[in-house]
Amino acid sequence: MKITILGSSGQIGAYLSEYLRKKGHVVIDFDKVETPNHDMTVIPNQYLENAIETADFVFFLAFDVGGSRYLKKYQHTFQFIDNNTRLMANAFGLIQKYNKRFVFASSQMSNMSYSPYGVMKRVGELYTTALKGLTVKFWNVYGIENDHEKSHVITDFIRKGFEEGEFEMMTDGTEERQFLYAEDCCEALETIMENFTDFKPEDPLHITSFRSTSIKEVAQIIQGCFNRIDKMNVRIIPGLAKDSVQMDKRNEADTYITSWWLPKTGIEAGINKVFDEMKKNYE
Repeated sequence: MKITILGSSGQIGAYLSEYLRKKGHVVIDFDKVETPNHDMTVIPNQYLENAIETADFVFFLAFDVGGSRYLKKYQHTFQFIDNNTRLMANAFGLIQKYNKRFVFASSQMSNMSYSPYGVMKRVGELYTTALKGLTVKFWNVYGIENDHEKSHVITDFIRKGFEEGEFEMMTDGTEERQFLYAEDCCEALETIMENFTDFKPEDPLHITSFRSTSIKEVAQIIQGCFNRIDKMNVRIIPGLAKDSVQMDKRNEADTYITSWWLPKTGIEAGINKVFDEMKKNYE
């Protein structure tokens, strides 16, 4: 198939692009990191139109988003809201024009009305349902990231461990998340694409590990990676604050998708894979 990935340089998109190519698909990468011509907030955008028009399938992963630090800093700003509104209107309009099959990447935070990020993702879900596409909800997918400002907790901790010999937590670490390794996420997305007609727009397609881990536990696993592999005594500095991004709200993941797909990689094994890859940059 000829597959367009909107947001192909992002945390999930980069993994998905490589994964689908290995499976023999023709992949059209589309991300403003590669060229300003791929800025989806620019309307009209002939490059975006061509990428969608020529595709057999579209993965809509592009979004102005990052980890907790990024969201805390930017999600209430005009630019954050404007960027996401414009890129959604642009892409969904072209998906409608060319009647493409597609998947929209949402978040388990889309029911959190106090979060502008969650609200924006909810808007994307409404577009997707109206266009008879499929919405997937990601639960803290992790893997290699190149944009340090937007990095999520696992890569942020590992980077700071190498560069600073310690990592300071934003919170006391008691909040829990369901973490999913990026390669498992790719397998789930491929499964949904290949079984597209089995699903309805309203189906709850939650892509997650279905296991919760506290941020404190994640920090301890990463500390163990340093101790075991490099004999480095990396300190964890816990914060005092509580979770201000999700307000300690706990959603329950729907297991509907497990009839088609199951995650394979445990949190410790996944973190070790990311650690080993990031370690190469510091050797």
